[in-house]
Amino acid sequence: MADVGEIANIGLQDIEGLCSLAQNIPADLVVIGPEAPLAAGLVDRLTEYGIACFGPSAGAAQIESSKAFAKAFMVRHGIPTAEGKSFANPEEAKAWAKDFGRPLVVKASGLAAGKGVIVPENWKETEAAIERLAAEGEIVLEERLEGEELSLIALCDGKDYVVLPTARDHKRLLDEDKGPNTGGMGAYSPACSMEDAERMACATIAPALSGLYEEGYPYIGALYAGLMLTAEGAKVLEYNARLGDPETQVILPLFDSDVLISLSACAHGRLGDARPRFKAEHAACVVLASLGYPDQPVKGKPITIGDLPEKAYCLHAGTRLENGILVSSGGRVVSVLGIGSARAEALRAAYEAVSQIHFEGKQFRRDIGSKAERVEWAVKRALSAGTKESSVYAQVEESNPSSAYVRAGVDIDAGNMAVELMKRAVRSTYNSRVIAGIGAFGGQYDALLVKDCKAPVLVASTDGVGTKTSLALKLDRLSHGKHKRGEPKDKRNNGSEENKGIWLTGLGADIVNHSINDILVQGARPLFFMDYIAADKIDPAKVAKIVEGMSEACRQADCVLLGGETAEMPGTYREDEMDIAGTIVGIVERDKLLPRSDIAIGDVLIGLVSSGLHTNGYSLARSITSSMELERVYPELGESLASALLRPHRSYLPLLAAILNANPCPIKALAHITGGGLIENIPRVLPPYLDAQIYAESWRWPALFLLLQRWGNVPDEEMRRVFNLGIGMVAIVEESQLNSFLNMLPEQAFVIGRLVSGRGNVVFV
Repeated sequence: MADVGEIANIGLQDIEGLCSLAQNIPADLVVIGPEAPLAAGLVDRLTEYGIACFGPSAGAAQIESSKAFAKAFMVRHGIPTAEGKSFANPEEAKAWAKDFGRPLVVKASGLAAGKGVIVPENWKETEAAIERLAAEGEIVLEERLEGEELSLIALCDGKDYVVLPTARDHKRLLDEDKGPNTGGMGAYSPACSMEDAERMACATIAPALSGLYEEGYPYIGALYAGLMLTAEGAKVLEYNARLGDPETQVILPLFDSDVLISLSACAHGRLGDARPRFKAEHAACVVLASLGYPDQPVKGKPITIGDLPEKAYCLHAGTRLENGILVSSGGRVVSVLGIGSARAEALRAAYEAVSQIHFEGKQFRRDIGSKAERVEWAVKRALSAGTKESSVYAQVEESNPSSAYVRAGVDIDAGNMAVELMKRAVRSTYNSRVIAGIGAFGGQYDALLVKDCKAPVLVASTDGVGTKTSLALKLDRLSHGKHKRGEPKDKRNNGSEENKGIWLTGLGADIVNHSINDILVQGARPLFFMDYIAADKIDPAKVAKIVEGMSEACRQADCVLLGGETAEMPGTYREDEMDIAGTIVGIVERDKLLPRSDIAIGDVLIGLVSSGLHTNGYSLARSITSSMELERVYPELGESLASALLRPHRSYLPLLAAILNANPCPIKALAHITGGGLIENIPRVLPPYLDAQIYAESWRWPALFLLLQRWGNVPDEEMRRVFNLGIGMVAIVEESQLNSFLNMLPEQAFVIGRLVSGRGNVVFV
């Protein structure tokens, strides 16, 4: 370490000393690994000094530093865990243990460096464990779960999280899981697929993150869930407020993107901007421990390291240099890491390296990874059991059939389930200005930001997705192998997994991006968005997918999804139909409002390309394509008709934000090309004495519009009034600013016309 950086001789509990070091460097980001300084409030102090940290506050770190807190927290938030109770009095603990009558695990409530857990085999050992750990402080007794263990870790930014490849730790000292518990004798990763990891995280990481947020402890850092894969599903054994050891050794080498960028994004609440990528490789780690570990490790033994095989590494832990000689200085001396394209290759590299490292009393496990196939099977079993118990559809179907409201067609339980499913996505958009969001009677947003404005103007807009929704719902049904009565079956659509849900998330992006554009043309940046989803019957999973799309679009625009309404109205909406709408509120300085008053003859119109139909013209498009195979790939499109029709509405905020911030800004006006096309939308920003003269041949219509015109035999004039024809936004600039404006754009745009004397109309020439 001394070869790559400066080593500071500061104790982990010296909070002020660590803060001084961070200030003196000065540090842009502090990444905190050990649990002790987290529990001692290092993050809280650094935050006071304005230094960004990857690590939770002391309040959030209670999820590890107090097992009593963690157990009660899991119960409060419905997180699957073992039955248990905390005690300060050992005699009360013994009495409860006797009444419990089942095998127990005894845990120290406070930090114990991974060694505060005792798994007794009989009553005598149970009594001894209670007395031993209770002498140090509060303890937790809990049911002894049976199954395979798994380490599930996520990077968190307070509201959002990203799951890392899972790992399988080996806690017992000896082979075949015998001997005392340790801090970890080895690990391998990945232990299951990322898809399975995501599913388990929904039940174990997501509720913990949202629960901590609700209780006033936004969690930033690595949240580690130690799971037991039982026959009843995955249950949380413990939470750690850090990456974990030896899991870190096998997970970090699998990153295919810059780890530091993701950690920094977490610290700044913007994980969505830097989600990590991972390699399709495997890693294995074997820990070499001192004789006497974990109770009384023998230290000071000389260490020799020979030539290590390719893709094998020796990571130092309990070592030091003594008179130029490398010696052991702790219980776990080194971690030996192997990397490979397959797990077996990684294990082989690690064990070959182990044979090249020597010190007296070296002890290590020889069975790391030997239960890998059993663990994979246990993951599948746990997920299957969890699905049976907590399936969205199962819970909805179990709604009280005798309820008069259910018989009338309204299922309150389904609405509640939809809210639960969307919570994580909604909260991922929150920032420090959100006071109350989802679950409250009304969203609350701190308006103090207007103090930084000279003359702030709030801009609001309400709109809906329209009949594009019907087409997306149809394709979603087809992707799940379902059909409405009388609906033609698309033989090409086989219900493949990659299609499931994508049409619905697209609808969520549609309404947000459409709304952003509607206030952008007035110069405003979005603050918050509120949605409205109504249907004849609420399908929680579908609603959750739509809100997921809204949330992603909001995150990209730095806009809060503050709340919304989900309404079930049988008789008002047709079967399997849905309405999606929303309201957005933004802010702009009064002197930056658009359109400007100096729009004049000779100003130039620049067309910015659309991503497709956006959210308009679908009644005509659906009529034209009603009998066509939507999943057929057309050479002119280079994709399926469905994909071309349902491409999400584009937001022009990323394209225009920097230009609107320029001083001076070359943009005099913006027109969002929605229903009514160029003919109806450009006049909305024109003074009554000017016409927009459009050069009909200045751009070529994209293939989708040409096909729709041909298939439907639609005249040019009607196409211009219904569709955007490939131009989703029009900017009006002074001719002298044209080249400057085009140079500021990061993509091609088209000069499509100019302003002439007239009566506020659009004229094609």
